[in-house]
Amino acid sequence: MTLETLSTELAPKLAVELGLKLDEYEKVVTILGRVPSVTELYMYSLMWSEHCSYKHSRKALRMFPTSGEAVLQGPGENAGVIRVGDGWAVAFKMESHNHPSAIEPYQGAATGVGGIIRDIFTMGARPIASLNSLRFGTLDKPRQRYLFEGAVAGIGGYGNCLGVPTVGGEVYFEEAYEGNCLINAMSIGLMREENLTRAVGSGPGNLVLLIGSTTGRDGIGGASTLASQEFDEKAEDKRPSVQVGDPFEEKLLIEACLELLDESLLVALGDCGAAGLTSSISEMASRGGVGVDIDAAAVPQREDAMKAFEIMVSESQERMVAVVTPEKLEAAMAICDKWGLRSTVIGTITDTERFVVRMGEEVVADMPAATLAHDAPLYDPAMERPAYLDELQAFDPMTLEHPETREALSAMLLDLLASPNICSRHWIWEQYDHQVMVNTVVVPGCDAAVLRVGDTGRGEVSGRGIAVSSDCNGRYCYLDPYAGAQIAFAEAARNVACSGGRAAAITDCLNFGNPEKPEVYWTFHESVRGLSDACTAFGVPVISGNVSFYNESFGSPIYPTPTVGLVGLLDHVEQHCTMAFKRDGDAVVLLGRTRNELGGSEYLKVAHGMVAGRPPKVDLVDERLLDELLVTAIRTGIVRSAHDCSEGGLAVALAECCIAGGRGATIDPPGGLPGVAALFSESQGRVVVTVAADHFDALKTLAATHATPCVKIGMVGGDRLRMGGLADVSLDEMRAAYEPTLERLVHGAETLQSEELGEG
Repeated sequence: MTLETLSTELAPKLAVELGLKLDEYEKVVTILGRVPSVTELYMYSLMWSEHCSYKHSRKALRMFPTSGEAVLQGPGENAGVIRVGDGWAVAFKMESHNHPSAIEPYQGAATGVGGIIRDIFTMGARPIASLNSLRFGTLDKPRQRYLFEGAVAGIGGYGNCLGVPTVGGEVYFEEAYEGNCLINAMSIGLMREENLTRAVGSGPGNLVLLIGSTTGRDGIGGASTLASQEFDEKAEDKRPSVQVGDPFEEKLLIEACLELLDESLLVALGDCGAAGLTSSISEMASRGGVGVDIDAAAVPQREDAMKAFEIMVSESQERMVAVVTPEKLEAAMAICDKWGLRSTVIGTITDTERFVVRMGEEVVADMPAATLAHDAPLYDPAMERPAYLDELQAFDPMTLEHPETREALSAMLLDLLASPNICSRHWIWEQYDHQVMVNTVVVPGCDAAVLRVGDTGRGEVSGRGIAVSSDCNGRYCYLDPYAGAQIAFAEAARNVACSGGRAAAITDCLNFGNPEKPEVYWTFHESVRGLSDACTAFGVPVISGNVSFYNESFGSPIYPTPTVGLVGLLDHVEQHCTMAFKRDGDAVVLLGRTRNELGGSEYLKVAHGMVAGRPPKVDLVDERLLDELLVTAIRTGIVRSAHDCSEGGLAVALAECCIAGGRGATIDPPGGLPGVAALFSESQGRVVVTVAADHFDALKTLAATHATPCVKIGMVGGDRLRMGGLADVSLDEMRAAYEPTLERLVHGAETLQSEELGEG
């Protein structure tokens, strides 16, 4: 009954190897009153890692508004949950799987999808949709093509097998992400309010039941060796830390767990994610103020001679931990058996408030349970405004030479449509099943995905809907993290509003470099402050999220990337909108105001190879008024199409509407600006809408009540996009630039030509 012993010399060395700082190790010694065992050191190192403890970010995250009338569950659980009406609720969350995907893109991305989906059904919700937010280096480099193809295949492979539609997302290609790609996965689930489940252990004498896959050595130390360190050595050396997923097992887990909850057989349910059994069980115990006694030897193992610490921190996928009462154990195990799942009692709930781990009869760990989940040190990292900002923000893009003739500006529009950051994403989303479950109303390719609220399988459809979008322009955040984070929120809200939804709540995935570097932490703090101020201005809470630090390679951080996943509500799902021009003769209307704002723009990068200047200004009051105007106008049927102006500005937005609807337009661009600004400025708070010609006056009156500029700029019709004397391009030219670019960049022009000739 003795603990594994470590010498006073060896223990601190092992602690440092596992990622603990020496003073953190000393804190563990103080808590235990002795030298920790090997298993205890592994457990503390994982739970006190940045990925699990948020020790560098937790204080800053307190700036976020997290409550509201619609909030059923805010941060602190596996996912956040909001009411959507008629007794329905949605659970959603976004998380990163950046470091594993940079090593093994297929499995890294696949297990990212699997992990976030488990967070959703752990809450008692059926997963109904997935989204993703991706970042890579430029596709002219073979490794970036390998990472991009592998990640997209992993997302599609896992989600398609699971039967959960992937309905939206975004991707950017920038040099800053070359050493550290970003894979942010978001999932949404639907539930009845009364079915909300929490991972709170209770009831001494109750049993801890492990459900699902066997435990192996895959993923051991993932939270500390991958997610809490910079990449400063060959990525291949860290392949053992990448988990391997089995979507078929996860599908069985979804059905079994939802049935167990529906039959009221579980006291609590939790997912084995980062830090594996250690995190799931310690968090359950600490939330409930109870203890646990676990026999690691009872855990079903897929590899021989596994040690206790390996079992406790393995991040093997497709495993759930449940708490059941003894009298309901047989019924619970019968349901698991019905679905072909292993279920094993591995421990009991106690009244000791201690986390005890045994290996058979031998005690290998014994510590206060709450100290694992809540006693990690909290830091106040030093902050320093990056020196590069002064020079970059002082740059005036208008000092450059710009195209002025119609021919040159038309060619620039086609170049922008062919830019990897703007071109069609159909090569990506055509690999995803986005219609399974038949809840998808608006498919990928529009501003936001729209989903029905209700269980179509049981005929329980409410008539309500949700719209969802994920957004962030890392380039803006690099140039001004405060404004860039606000733009990320504003664009997500605007995309949802263009689809007819009113912003309700967000999740986030905050991707940054090493927080121990003052300049990096300053960008993080400013981004959190900006996002917090935006949410407060809109009255929209942050109900879940994730922080991903140490996204650096060889000392170079990624762009600050605070990704926003926003869910909006539609009272009537049929009252949604898309961006495609619908009818010839409709009036084309610009809502919002165009300014000369080319800083950080896609035009500046494509035409001049520069990332400089100040990003566009964002006025949160104007943005909220615009969104309210859109929701009202779409609901009343005035607006036939809506599309926000973002990367590439007004000209690209109009081109995308033309391509989507197969119709041209004749446009009179905003006056008083240089041609490049009129066409390609990325001023925020702008949306292109179309209305029947005789409905324009009604829209203008409505816009006046929302203090939003409303100008008729043209008419739908023809097979060209004519923009006064500035640009004139045909639909065929726009399609040729926009549609095949991504596939050509991935596979190469020669491959596509061979396929077209029947040679491939």
